[in-house]
Amino acid sequence: MLEVSEYLIKKELEIIPNTGFYKNEEDFVNDAINTLLAARKDLRISIACELYRKDAVSLGKACEIASLDIEEMKEVLHERGIVRKVHTTPVEIEAMAREAIKRSGR
Repeated sequence: MLEVSEYLIKKELEIIPNTGFYKNEEDFVNDAINTLLAARKDLRISIACELYRKDAVSLGKACEIASLDIEEMKEVLHERGIVRKVHTTPVEIEAMAREAIKRSGR
């Protein structure tokens, strides 16, 4: 695999706006990252897990980042030893349970 020197990378980034493909370096870097993440599901999942572990995103957002449904994401978190966080108080859980029982006609 061809390794590109840091100097050459900087020069390439500086010239990006002159190519007409991107208006600035930031747009190019964003597109490059998005392209990489589209191709690397394993990387997306790892990023989602770390963001969730650090409490930077919700479970739903982690699912979105990883492109997994909620059950798949729960399984991945479990496999990686990441404890799911519950942001609901016991009082709220009890109220939800009462409401569910009420709606079920019991």
